[in-house]
Amino acid sequence: MLTAGQRRPPLGTVRRPDLVPYITRWSEERDLDARVVYRRGGIGYADEQVHDRDENGVLWGRVSHLPGKGRPEFGKVHALRQRRAMTRLLCQVCAAPADCDEDGVLWVLGEDGNAPDTWPDDVLTSHPPVCLPCAVKSVRACPHLREHYVALRVHHFALAGVYGALYRPAFPFPVASDAAGVALDDPRVRWVRAGQLIMRLEDFSIVDLNAEGVRPRS
Repeated sequence: MLTAGQRRPPLGTVRRPDLVPYITRWSEERDLDARVVYRRGGIGYADEQVHDRDENGVLWGRVSHLPGKGRPEFGKVHALRQRRAMTRLLCQVCAAPADCDEDGVLWVLGEDGNAPDTWPDDVLTSHPPVCLPCAVKSVRACPHLREHYVALRVHHFALAGVYGALYRPAFPFPVASDAAGVALDDPRVRWVRAGQLIMRLEDFSIVDLNAEGVRPRS
């Protein structure tokens, strides 16, 4: 039933989700054609441009940038928006600066139910950080996060690797053999066409999002 002031959408229209993360890929965003060739002891593009590689020399997949076009594909991540959010510490949901205070930068991760005291000293993640309002919204809206999540304040973090298509030598052109996460200091990184950055989170504390939302801000 519609409440007062609401209008019924035209027949045939599809209601868009209320919360679509900035890093989510949209159905109209396509992988762009690029021939993968041998280059620099690994792979490159036949028509390679300077912006095809990041500051670490890693080759990145080419994808069109059409946010909001089509429908959101929540299981897919837009490579360049994920990379931008991770390197600039932007909220993965709204692209504003991630929340940061004296206790560190805020991350929210899906968690498989393990007790916090069983966690390792560092955590690898391809999820960029978040701002506090989006963190609260996300754990309510995302079915996965509603089941299990953990919020972290991270004091120290560093880019650790990339996730993408790992190629192997073949004739006449290299062939994608697997999807893998590869460390930046691993020689195999020269054979990866990256799709996501991986961050190593260190020296972190687990926090209560509800308490974070009401504490005084500096």
